[in-house]
Amino acid sequence: MGHPMGTEAGRNRSWVTPAALLLAMGVVAGAYLFAPRAVGRTRGLSDALVAIACLLATIVIARRRADTEEWRSARFLAFGTLSLAAIALLFAVQDIRQDLDLGPGAFDVLFVLVALVFLVPVGFEFADHFNREDRREIGADVALIAAALATILYLVMRPEDADPRVSTSTAVFALIAAGGISAYGALALWVPSVAHIGQFLIVGVFSVSVLTFGQDWVLGTYDPGSRPIDMPFALGALALAFLIHVLPRQVHAGSMAPPTRYGRPVLTTVAVTTACGALGLVAAFEQDGLVEVPQGQALIALLALAIAIRILVNQVRSTHATRAVRDALDQKEVALRETDKALARLQRANETLRDSEERLRLVFEAAVDGIVELDDKDVIVRANEAFSQMLDLPQAMVEGQAWTALAAAIDADETFATLPSTGQGTLMREGNAIYLEARTSLIPGDPPRRLLLVRDVTAQRVADQTIRSLFKFLQDRDEDRTRIMRRTNAAIESERNRIARDLHDGPVQGVSAASLSLEAVLLMLRAGELGEGIDVLMKVKQELSEEADNLRRLMSGLRPPLLEERGLVPALRETLDKFGRDHDIDTTFTTQNVEEVPQDLETLAYRVVQEALSNANKHAGATTIAVTVEALAGQLRIEIVDDGVGFDSAKAREYLQMGRVGLASMRERVELANGTFMVHSNPGRGTTVLATLPLESVPGPREFVVNDAS
Repeated sequence: MGHPMGTEAGRNRSWVTPAALLLAMGVVAGAYLFAPRAVGRTRGLSDALVAIACLLATIVIARRRADTEEWRSARFLAFGTLSLAAIALLFAVQDIRQDLDLGPGAFDVLFVLVALVFLVPVGFEFADHFNREDRREIGADVALIAAALATILYLVMRPEDADPRVSTSTAVFALIAAGGISAYGALALWVPSVAHIGQFLIVGVFSVSVLTFGQDWVLGTYDPGSRPIDMPFALGALALAFLIHVLPRQVHAGSMAPPTRYGRPVLTTVAVTTACGALGLVAAFEQDGLVEVPQGQALIALLALAIAIRILVNQVRSTHATRAVRDALDQKEVALRETDKALARLQRANETLRDSEERLRLVFEAAVDGIVELDDKDVIVRANEAFSQMLDLPQAMVEGQAWTALAAAIDADETFATLPSTGQGTLMREGNAIYLEARTSLIPGDPPRRLLLVRDVTAQRVADQTIRSLFKFLQDRDEDRTRIMRRTNAAIESERNRIARDLHDGPVQGVSAASLSLEAVLLMLRAGELGEGIDVLMKVKQELSEEADNLRRLMSGLRPPLLEERGLVPALRETLDKFGRDHDIDTTFTTQNVEEVPQDLETLAYRVVQEALSNANKHAGATTIAVTVEALAGQLRIEIVDDGVGFDSAKAREYLQMGRVGLASMRERVELANGTFMVHSNPGRGTTVLATLPLESVPGPREFVVNDAS
């Protein structure tokens, strides 16, 4: 809806055009009535006024076509007024220049075209207001009236001793006037709406002016600027535009003005009467010698043909009506038989309906979900047993209760009171929350009711919460894994840099020095200094031996030589003994059934123990440490237990975010080997690290560096 000020402005603008049309009509009428001499003496002024009035009417009608309430016939009515404007301009030019020979002849074609343009809108009106059968009968009546009326007008207007050219021109004007009056008169008679009556009156005025103009035209006495001819055309065009602008299509449409009961008999009577009058007039003119016998016979034949067509249409209509009555009677018999069958089917349907109603009642009561019917005041009309069980109330106590009263009487939170509108509610039963969801359907009626389908979604809600918790856990694990990978990559890169520095500063420098010494020896030998060369070779030998020891120490950092030479169990036992001596901690090592362990798994197990010992030394403050390694059921089980200060395992992610990734790194490596890793610890109760690795399938090695992480 638009703004009120905009609506008021639109209403004000809607009255501008009608006011302008009324003003123009007043100006035209005043010019012809109060200044006829000035208009008549000024060459072309009268026809120019007609042209201006018709152009103004054309503009108003054309603008009205953009409205949703336009008349379907508005386009052709606009063409008609535009054609009148063109003819008026033509006559104005002739009046000014006086060089055009206007009279009966080729110009009559223009008048016929304009008349046809004005007859097209009648076709739209007939299509809007009458069915096909009525249109045929009305068309026959209109044709008969037009033919008879045109004959009468022709006989009256035709000059004595008229030549064929004048007779043809007289017939043209007679047909134009008779056609317009007959068509628009029939429409106004059948559907006497304001629009149709207005059009008939305007076309009637046009027809009278056409007859007046035609009389002067065929006699050769037409004088441009004739007030009886020009003023009706100018005022009629403006009145037509006013009518189209003021009356919307809703008033003009046939659905708003149905045909009258007396339209058909009156129209038929007029047609027959006019035809009889025309025949009588032709006979009288022929008898008095005013019409030649061949011409009179032609007119009588024309009227007879129109009457014959009307009778034929009437007979066809009667035949169709008789056939329709016969078909209706046959259909009535069939309908009666079908009615008997329908009654039998209705009886069976009634029985089926009772059975369906009973079954529906059983389904209503047997439904697992709660079903509640509420009236327009939210009073429970009926509820099934499932809903009563949800509330833990008898069904008789639920039905007839207002929903708000029911919500106040049971143990429920405030969401249950709004369950019908929000679809979410919660009950409390034995301290546990029961989550409910409801779907509402509207039951048509007066007043309408609502049907609630209530479902217990507690299990689904718990499952959703569990899924959310697992999803959050997976997100945390993914973040932890990302941090571990970053720390691991940084540690690997740092270790590579350290190895590169150690190789560059140690063995590489020593080998380079040995290479230079060997070149010096080669020069000494070539110079014959054998003793000095042997001394230098001894030094080179000692330097290479030292660099070999450095390389061994460097390699032991990558994989302990003891682990390489003797295996996992001896390496762990020696590492644990050395750790105990170095840090004054009592250590215990236990092994069982550990025989052949894959090399990659040996390294991983050794690093897990090494990392756990490092954490216990740096963070736990332990006095005793026990390590157990055993092979059971295809699994290698490594357990490290200390009696240190322990920690809160729930804060493991906080330690990881602080950069202490030791435990997380161990977990990552063990899980990558398809194993399991668990840490049990409480403040003041020590820590237990347990890793289980499969002995059969182990991924490729992914070495990690022992660091200062927890």
